[in-house]
Amino acid sequence: MDTWTIVTIVLWIFIIGWGIWELIQYFRRKNAANTLENDEFRKNMRKAQIVDVRGKDEYEAGHILGARNIPYMNLKQRHVELRKDQPIYLYDEKKTLSYRAALQLKKQGFEDIHVLKGGYSEWDGKIKRKKKNV
Repeated sequence: MDTWTIVTIVLWIFIIGWGIWELIQYFRRKNAANTLENDEFRKNMRKAQIVDVRGKDEYEAGHILGARNIPYMNLKQRHVELRKDQPIYLYDEKKTLSYRAALQLKKQGFEDIHVLKGGYSEWDGKIKRKKKNV
């Protein structure tokens, strides 16, 4: 076999291995939390801890009323701020970070974790925006 054939085989093995790894991670994240539609999220949000996992600037620009901001990047250190005996409702702009956050919380022993389907961008409930200084 020539060099290019070996390189091509190695490249295909790498691509297939990476694809399998991503598929496994996708299902791990999906199994870490339940997905909630807007109505179900809104219906039970008073009984839950609502966590916005976006960055501080995005949170301050607008967030779901009653949510607290624990950015995904800080979740490892700040998970102690959450109670394990109450449901946790996570959201971000779409939902990608929320599932990663759910997996992180699952590793920390949290069980009752839910993610807003479609994230903040599809939320149709009450929101709070920071007032601009004039």
